[in-house]
Amino acid sequence: MSERTDPATEAFVAHRNLLFTVAYEMLGSASDAEDVLQETWLRWTGVDLATVENQRAYLVRITTRQALTRLRTLGRRKESYVGPWLPEPLLTAPDVAEDVELAESVSMAMLLVLETLAPTERAVFVLREVFDLGYDEIAEAVDKTPAAVRQIAHRARAHVAARRPRGTVTSAESREAVAAFRRAVETGDLQGLLDKLAPDVVLLGDGGGVVQAVLRPIVGADRVSRLLAAGLPRIAGAVSVEPTQVNGSPALIVRIDGRVDNVVAVRIDDGLITGLYIVRNPDKLSRIGQETAVSR
Repeated sequence: MSERTDPATEAFVAHRNLLFTVAYEMLGSASDAEDVLQETWLRWTGVDLATVENQRAYLVRITTRQALTRLRTLGRRKESYVGPWLPEPLLTAPDVAEDVELAESVSMAMLLVLETLAPTERAVFVLREVFDLGYDEIAEAVDKTPAAVRQIAHRARAHVAARRPRGTVTSAESREAVAAFRRAVETGDLQGLLDKLAPDVVLLGDGGGVVQAVLRPIVGADRVSRLLAAGLPRIAGAVSVEPTQVNGSPALIVRIDGRVDNVVAVRIDDGLITGLYIVRNPDKLSRIGQETAVSR
């Protein structure tokens, strides 16, 4: 005879992937998102379910409040971060890319845009634009009036629109871009990659002060190509480059002697690479060995 789980556990498990995605999009960190889920669970177990009309909305509200608290802490932590800070990459299932809005919302490029929002603006944008929550529900989550939330949403939407990737990026364009980078790593021939670089491309490397990486953004196709030309020949050991899906988009996992060394993601505007994101911080690569479920 099988044991049935209690209603609180059933509700939490049913919405867990959604709650993780909310927290991750607000924080850009899977480890911090998992901590937020643990805090959400602890608070959820103390709730009288008989008083809850909408369990999904209630759980999202708890998660949002916990994520906002942690987001402010992360802001202070990032101030002392060594070099550029990049979101923690997630290995995602192929079907995530089929949900265009979800894939864009968890992409490295969009998460970096969200980093430019104030904490409450980020929460409102994520809950409204990604998860389509009503203004009343969002107001309860962020402790604002519905009217204030409407104003915040309008401001955040305009802010993101001015900074998000231009136009719709096809899967083919993304695959071609990462394939060009892969060929450059495997053969040392940069020409194919150079043809894909926008004149104002920006390369960001995240080593977190733990491993070597560029300590400031590298801007411009010439400077980026010179850096890559100088760096690629210095890679020692057996190098393997695996195309995969990271944060809902084509990306590369680079291994040296079988160990994950870095993850490469790209931002594409008008068919050209405008952002190259290379995550080397080993603390951010622990989840690359298995898929992480994200959902709306």
